Amino acid sequence: MNILVTGGAGFIGSHLVRRLLERGEQVVNLDALKYSGNLENLKDVSSHSGYTFVHGDIGDATLAAALLRDHRIEGVINCAAETHVDRSILDPGAFAQTDVVGTGVLLEAARRAGVGRFLQVSTDEVYGSVETGSSTEDDPLSPRSPYSAGKAGGDLLALSYWTTYQFPVVLTRGSNTYGPNQYPEKFIPLFITNAIDDQPLPLYGDGRNRRDWLSVYDHCAGIEHVFRHGAPGCIYNVGGGNERENIDVARLILKHLGKSNSLIRYVQDRPGHDRRYSVDCRRVRALGWEPTVPCEEG
Repeated sequence: MNILVTGGAGFIGSHLVRRLLERGEQVVNLDALKYSGNLENLKDVSSHSGYTFVHGDIGDATLAAALLRDHRIEGVINCAAETHVDRSILDPGAFAQTDVVGTGVLLEAARRAGVGRFLQVSTDEVYGSVETGSSTEDDPLSPRSPYSAGKAGGDLLALSYWTTYQFPVVLTRGSNTYGPNQYPEKFIPLFITNAIDDQPLPLYGDGRNRRDWLSVYDHCAGIEHVFRHGAPGCIYNVGGGNERENIDVARLILKHLGKSNSLIRYVQDRPGHDRRYSVDCRRVRALGWEPTVPCEEG
């Protein structure tokens, strides 16, 4: 199958590209190579006969149309996104441009090209803060940051293409993901690198915010599974089942590195910081996927 992966030089995208190549697919990677996109993430497969890299933006309609046509793309997995909440607070316009406008451009190009499957990679943050219970795919959206609002906008656009055009779109909403090659501004790699250098670990607020941690290997397995088996027009939550408070994750990192908990520094909370995320994954489990990597091991 000829598959276009957008944002394939980024964290999740690069792992997904490698996974698809291992399964014998032909993969085209479209990436704008902004701050978090790095071709070093795919250095080991750069000469693979099934791999093609194209430098460009999903918001470039002319490029998208030509790429889909020339490479006879049969399926698209859209991982391209601005992804960091803190950055979105400082520059919300860039997030709206990529996550909403860019997604819309790519959807329309794929529809016109007759692509047989389009998977939109999204986030559990679109549900907003979940004080009790777990979010199901049918829950209303309540994004509370420019990042999550942009992703919610892209989700709604994608779903509208199924309702309006019967264009075969599926969505995944992943929980907080970690693993090799993650850009170091994110919580786990930032705390690891700071701890290695005996630098303070800046923990927001009281450190009691809860996240469901998902290994990037499990996340990519979930994305691939939904891409192949998900029902058009459906949303699938992909969670790790590893819900932890941020303070506990910080202490776990320090324990593994043999460092003192005294490196933890409580700092002023960020605006609109969601207290807890939790997703109900029964729908994707019924499809045949489940996480395999425990939090401590991952």
